[in-house]
Amino acid sequence: MGFFSKYNKIEKGLLEHYSKFFADMSLPDARKMTEDFLDKAIEDSKKAGRYNLRNVGDTLLEKEKSSGQVNLNFENKRKEGVRDEDIRWWFNLNDIERMMMLKIDEFHRLALFIKEKEKEKTDDEASATVRKYHPIYGDLNDETHGSGDNRPLPLELKDRINIYIEKQGINNSEFKKQIDSFPTLNALIRKEIRVGKI
Repeated sequence: MGFFSKYNKIEKGLLEHYSKFFADMSLPDARKMTEDFLDKAIEDSKKAGRYNLRNVGDTLLEKEKSSGQVNLNFENKRKEGVRDEDIRWWFNLNDIERMMMLKIDEFHRLALFIKEKEKEKTDDEASATVRKYHPIYGDLNDETHGSGDNRPLPLELKDRINIYIEKQGINNSEFKKQIDSFPTLNALIRKEIRVGKI
């Protein structure tokens, strides 16, 4: 029995990718940490009944098209700039791929929060910094941490937003000035969607 025998091909790829990602951050036990994330994602996916689902995006869009009835959830997201190709991309991903992306996002937000707390910031101040430098995804109606353009973004936009942020460059001073001129990164992203830059 091989070392990777408990994982399928996609999961092995995720294990390698994220182990390297954490190792590049000089985190101790990068592989063990990745395995823990991966095992939890697999367990949660199986419990939710999503583990064996495939090409869900194609299915959902085809169902919407053939029925002639607009999926109201998608319609609200389309008002936020989501396109059919975004829906297809997100939902055609393997559930474990989606869950790992979300866990890595959570990891980054928590790491920044802890770093800010070490600077003796309050919880509210640390949370505000996290929202300033990380996109927050989730329920569009959740106004727990902000309203209007500061609300969570649709998960389906994740790929386009990542591409946009990577293009701007981490050390781009102009991009940093732009970020600083908005209360949250979500507000900047929504503005860029409206003007067609994302």
